[in-house]
Amino acid sequence: MTTGVPPHPVIGIIGGMGPEATLDLMRRVIALTPAGDDGDHIHMIVDNNPKIPSRIATLIEGNGIDPAPELIRMAKGLEAAGATVLAIPCNTAHAYAGQIAASVTIPLLDMIALTAERISRMILPHRRIGMLASSAVKMIGLYDKALAPLGISLVWPQRQSDLMGIIKAVKRGDTSPANRRAFASIAGELMARDTDLLLVACTELSVLASSLDPSAAVIDALDVLSEEIVTLGLTRPEATNDDEPRRMSRM
Repeated sequence: MTTGVPPHPVIGIIGGMGPEATLDLMRRVIALTPAGDDGDHIHMIVDNNPKIPSRIATLIEGNGIDPAPELIRMAKGLEAAGATVLAIPCNTAHAYAGQIAASVTIPLLDMIALTAERISRMILPHRRIGMLASSAVKMIGLYDKALAPLGISLVWPQRQSDLMGIIKAVKRGDTSPANRRAFASIAGELMARDTDLLLVACTELSVLASSLDPSAAVIDALDVLSEEIVTLGLTRPEATNDDEPRRMSRM
């Protein structure tokens, strides 16, 4: 148990969904942090737990074990370890964000809301976004709920099953050139359908995002979360409440 509030923000990462995506978040946070020495970097406590029950099995197949109790256990453990803010580098797991936030006394960064806010400041002539995300995100409408009030429609790949195959491949460690080419091909097809930009809304696909056409307009939800963590991590703990309604969830 922590005996007091640390003199700086401590970001608790509910990770493992999957392990590579969690490491990718840490790499991005480190790369974005203006640091001259070790002490300038962001304090993160990471629970990289790949044993969390499958969100796909529960949300899509309807026959999985509810992951919420394990996610809640992790959130409470990170709070007890000294985390002052929580983050989840998994879009699909935000289906349980309300339950997680309600289980702790510290705020949870909401990657979906943060990404929607970023998009709301963009000029989108067609009001159409190409979605690169899991079928679970599509089924539960995470981004539909966030973006529909902005008059934005979501365009999904015609080869969504192939995209799911790519996501599963990354989960088993396959980030090969062939897998990257397949991802880039699906993304290219989406861009050709009068979409204003592509939204990478699966952190496994974030691992492959560097394979996308550099001329394409892309927003990666993991980038948004990483940038918010750095912004928050460089502020005083007592200053975080000022922006809480915009950045955080205490559902």
